[in-house]
Amino acid sequence: MVRLTKIYTKAGDAGQTRLVGGQKVDKNSARIECYGTVDELSSCIGLARTQLEQPGAPAGAAELAAVLRRVQNELFNLGSELATLPADLHPQQPVVQARHVTALEQEIDAWNEHLPSLKSFILPGGGFVAAYLHLARTVCRRAERLAVALAASEPVSEQVVPYLNRLSDALFVMSRHAARLYGESEPLWEPERT
Repeated sequence: MVRLTKIYTKAGDAGQTRLVGGQKVDKNSARIECYGTVDELSSCIGLARTQLEQPGAPAGAAELAAVLRRVQNELFNLGSELATLPADLHPQQPVVQARHVTALEQEIDAWNEHLPSLKSFILPGGGFVAAYLHLARTVCRRAERLAVALAASEPVSEQVVPYLNRLSDALFVMSRHAARLYGESEPLWEPERT
């Protein structure tokens, strides 16, 4: 059980922080950038989930909110894993596994089955929830790029990049699903309207 009794420590005032294993690193290091962006991603997903949980949300909103809550927990696990050097991972520490990637793939396929096929690229929009999920998708892509960069210089679990890659795809399909739940139209790219 985690117990936080003091929120500020002043330990980071010199621009450094500690990893889970106690190693001091600069706050702008690749590892911190990566798990900080994963945290930002979870916050974006929280915007969408909060909207889905509002009274009067359409049928199907609660199910999507539940998936997003699960994803936020998985992202917290991922952030914890990224904040820990592989040699310091505790055997009981929750980590992202192949089964999490597979679950996202199954959800993508299930939602996509009921969506109209695309004849153009979609512009972010389609109502608040869809727009929040598009925002989350772009932050997820940034987290993925940062994870790839981190993996080029430091050891990273083999499921980190596949999970973020699949999650960004899932967030795209979720945004389309959300637009449909709320009866919103999806704005399509019209290249001639420039």
